[in-house]
Formats: sequence, structure tokens, C-alpha cells
Amino acid sequence: MPAKSSEKRRFHRISFDADCELHCHDEVWGTEVLDISLKGVLLKRPEGWSVPLKQPCEVIVHLDDHETAIVMAVELRHIEEERLGFKCQYIDLESATHLKRLVELNLGDQALLEREFGHLIE
Repeated sequence: MPAKSSEKRRFHRISFDADCELHCHDEVWGTEVLDISLKGVLLKRPEGWSVPLKQPCEVIVHLDDHETAIVMAVELRHIEEERLGFKCQYIDLESATHLKRLVELNLGDQALLEREFGHLIE
């Protein structure tokens, strides 16, 4: 069955293995990033996860030195047995700069990066 053109992603997902903290409902879970994009993040589902869909949370992605982080206010959009998908609702300028650099390094195409940023501000 051919893929529908409307199903094409506007934002490329970057496979990214990093530790992160997931803050939701006054609880904190340590987990791992599976992939990240300019519009969201996919995490390994932590043990004991019971938060329902559409809940606001915060994700703190620790970068190499653990002193630098990408911090996103996110909303839980899908739950799977082993994964959680979040849509970014807000990201501060410093975190956005780190994320842009991460995406830029992984895409290797400045024109593609600019197109994704164009979609982000639409």
C-alpha cells in the first residue's frame, strides 16, 4: 500500500541516546531519549508510568557534560508499551540553540534545517 503524501513528517527525527529526567505530576522519572526533533521527543517508558494522555510535563535532556541540557515543556501525545511520545509546547532560547545544533549536526543539510525551522514558526 503506497504511503500517503499527507503522512510525510515535517520534522526529521534524530536518533539520540541520552539520559533525561521526566517531570510530571510532582514526580520525577529517570529515563532515556530514543529520538528527538524540533517538535518533540520520544522517550523510553519508565517503570511505574501511569500518567494519562494530554498531560503537561517537562523533559530535561542531559547532553555530554551533564552541565548542558535541553529543557522542554511538553504534552504527552502517545503511550506505547515501551515508549512515550511528547509534543514540545515550549522551549527556551538556550535549549532551542542546543537542539538546533544537534539537529544541524545530524541532518548535515542547512537547507533542510532552514525548512524545518520554517515549519516550526508557521
